[in-house]
Amino acid sequence: MTSRFSDPDFDDLPELPGELRQAALQYLGETDPASKATQTIALAAAWKVGSLVLDAEAVLKPLCHLPGRPSLPELISPKFVRHRAMNTLEGRAAMIHALTHIEFNAINLALDAIWRFTGMPRDYYGDWLQVAGEEARHFSLLSAHLQTLGYRYGDFPAHNSLWEMADKTRDDVLARMALVPRTLEARGLDASPSTRAKLAQAGDQAAAEILDIILRDEIGHVAIGNRWYNALCDERGLDPVMTYATLAQQYKAPTLRGPFNLSARRDAGFSEAELRALAASSEGG
Repeated sequence: MTSRFSDPDFDDLPELPGELRQAALQYLGETDPASKATQTIALAAAWKVGSLVLDAEAVLKPLCHLPGRPSLPELISPKFVRHRAMNTLEGRAAMIHALTHIEFNAINLALDAIWRFTGMPRDYYGDWLQVAGEEARHFSLLSAHLQTLGYRYGDFPAHNSLWEMADKTRDDVLARMALVPRTLEARGLDASPSTRAKLAQAGDQAAAEILDIILRDEIGHVAIGNRWYNALCDERGLDPVMTYATLAQQYKAPTLRGPFNLSARRDAGFSEAELRALAASSEGG
């Protein structure tokens, strides 16, 4: 798919760390969002050409608070995040800012999935590095577009729900796969069409085109979550549907409400049994 959006220039980047998981931990701790994004994209490119090694068994220790984030945006409870009218410039900027914040968190989530969990197959780490690189590109596109509206990332308050679930599931890769990519990130598949329509209706065709890129990529990201969730269930002899219900209750995952983007969810690898369970949970929640 051709696009008028281009990737950042990496000519001035410092030399990349040589081991993937150590690099992921280092970049997760980076507090500057633009630097985190460009470094992550470069890391994904280096992996593709074989410039990195992988030590899947190393037990790594963070040397700083995780995740690295800037002093702004202010993080507040989701119930206090204001919803602004999309027919105003400020309202449209607030929406773009919220999406930018989601993508910043998504970079952190993917990097965390790489460094935190030991003993996974090589493809697992490669998959999540691909996700990290694409999330970083999404962040860069949205951040740049936000600036064309006269705002910057950090100008509006935001919430921290995505990272809070990552922290809850830090000790179990199965729970992480179940409740971050397959739950919280999959909500983006459901919300994307209506959000895109609102932006297009407001005359922001550039933002609508960015959301087209994001939806295409996010289907793949949720599919990666499904791939590893199902592989782990199979390895542990667990039923995926029943296990998901147990984990969602154990970790107090939010009840998902429709309408659901069933086409995108099918493309992302959800089974018909899972979609039926999702619908039943939504109706009974």
